[in-house]
Amino acid sequence: MIGAACAWPMLCVAMPTPDAPVLDAEQSRRFRAWFVLLVAEQLRQGPNARWYHRDCAGLVRFAVGETWRLHDAKWRAQNGLSDRRLPPELELTPAQQAAWPQRWHRIDGSVGAFATAFSLVQENSVQVSRDINLAEPGDLLFFDQGDDQHLMIWMGNYIAYHNGRRTRGDTGLRAVGVQQLLTWSDVRWQPRSDNPNFIGVFRLRFLSR
Repeated sequence: MIGAACAWPMLCVAMPTPDAPVLDAEQSRRFRAWFVLLVAEQLRQGPNARWYHRDCAGLVRFAVGETWRLHDAKWRAQNGLSDRRLPPELELTPAQQAAWPQRWHRIDGSVGAFATAFSLVQENSVQVSRDINLAEPGDLLFFDQGDDQHLMIWMGNYIAYHNGRRTRGDTGLRAVGVQQLLTWSDVRWQPRSDNPNFIGVFRLRFLSR
């Protein structure tokens, strides 16, 4: 970890995940571009039908899974992106393609398609810092509110998240400016190093640093 003492020591150690695929620098750049685009499209178009678990962790899992896919003409049509300028494909090797699907590591040591917010950061990410100025697009902001943990996604010039609730006419998706969140009235959600509820910025482990 960089900077202040770690609030959750178990999250400050980059535990190795031997069978996790690692993307090279160019693949990582392309992954970030696709990941951020897919999150932005959920905000613009509304939740995709393939996004089954509508909460903060579910948004991350969905966007990762869709980023890892081949984005052919059929996929683009299904996702309302046929007429959009899109990032280049990841160009995964056969080993990378075979290794990732359903490969989230979980707290109990199992591996599968579902992982909680806590599992996503502890078992599948590394901590970058508690300084959001060091975040890159696609990084995760992790908050601990005692009985509940929450993820937000750094989009580059704003922050996106799902609040875990859905009502008629409200998808639960939110986009907030950085300064807006830094001055949020509920200080528990401010991504500041002096906020004990903000654990820090995390980066998906398979990305090149």
